[in-house]
Amino acid sequence: MSTRIAFLKGHGTENDFVIVPDPENAVDLPPAAVAALCDRRAGIGGDGLLHVVRSAAHPEAEGMAAEAEWFMDYRNADGSVAEMCGNGVRVFAHYLHRAGHVAEGDITVATRGGVKPVHIAKDGDVTVGMGKALLPEGEVTVSVGERSWPARNVNMGNPHAVAFVDDLAHAGDLFTPPPFAPASAYPDGVNVEFVVDRGPRHVALRVHERGSGETRSCGTGACAVAVAAARRDGADPTVTGTPATYTVDVPGGRLVITEHADGEIEMTGPAVIVAEGEIDAEWLDGALR
Repeated sequence: MSTRIAFLKGHGTENDFVIVPDPENAVDLPPAAVAALCDRRAGIGGDGLLHVVRSAAHPEAEGMAAEAEWFMDYRNADGSVAEMCGNGVRVFAHYLHRAGHVAEGDITVATRGGVKPVHIAKDGDVTVGMGKALLPEGEVTVSVGERSWPARNVNMGNPHAVAFVDDLAHAGDLFTPPPFAPASAYPDGVNVEFVVDRGPRHVALRVHERGSGETRSCGTGACAVAVAAARRDGADPTVTGTPATYTVDVPGGRLVITEHADGEIEMTGPAVIVAEGEIDAEWLDGALR
C-alpha cells in the first residue's frame, strides 16, 4: 500500500464495522488486509468492513448503478465477502449522509443481495427493507444442557431457529452452537435466537450466530424473531392486511421490526460513527507480509 487510507469506525446496536470510503474502487482490500483491519487486538477492530464504492465503479455492482449510486462491498471480519448485513446497511447509509453524498429521506443501496431501500430519518434512525421471511414446514427443537424448547424455523436469506424461553439465562454461554433436531432442518448450521417477552409486541433476545458465537446484535435474527412472535401471537399481515410491528431488544440496543401486508419486512434502528482517521500504510504492508 503506497498511500495512507482514510477510515471510519461505526456501529449499529453494537454490531461494529471498519468503514473504508473508496468511491472509485481504487483501494485494494485483499482478505488478509480486511482481517488485519478487523482484528480487535492488532488492528482497528470490527465485526466486518464496509467498503464504500460507487456502483458504477465496481464490477459486481455496475449492473445496479441505474437503481443505486452506492454499493456496500461488505466483508466479514475474516476477509470473506458477504451478500448483506442489515446493521451494516444502516451504518453505511449513515456514513453516506454524514459525508454529504445523500440527503435525508429515501435512498437505495446496492448490495450483493440486491438493491435495498433505505430511509434516513431526521432523528438519525435508519430503516432498511429486509425482504420477506420464509417459514419452512416441520417441527424443530433446540437444546441447552438438559433443557429443550420447540423452535420456529424462519429463513431471512439465512436460517434461524427461534425459541421462546422463560429466562434469557437459559441460553447458557452461547460459545458453542446449541444442538438442534432434526439435523436435516439445517444442513449448513443455523443461527439460534432465545427470546423472552418484555411486554405487548415487545421481546428481547440473545443469539448464537453460526460461525461467530454470541453476538451483540443480529439484524436478520431480529427480523426472524419478530415474524416468529407475530405468528405465535396469531398475527399474519399477509392474511389480515394489517402490519405487525415488534420492538426487539438485542444485547447492543433496540430495533423496531415491521412486517407489512405484502410480506416485506423493515428494520429500524440507530447508526453511529465513533471515530475517523487514516490507516498507516507501513503497518498495513507489514500485516500483509
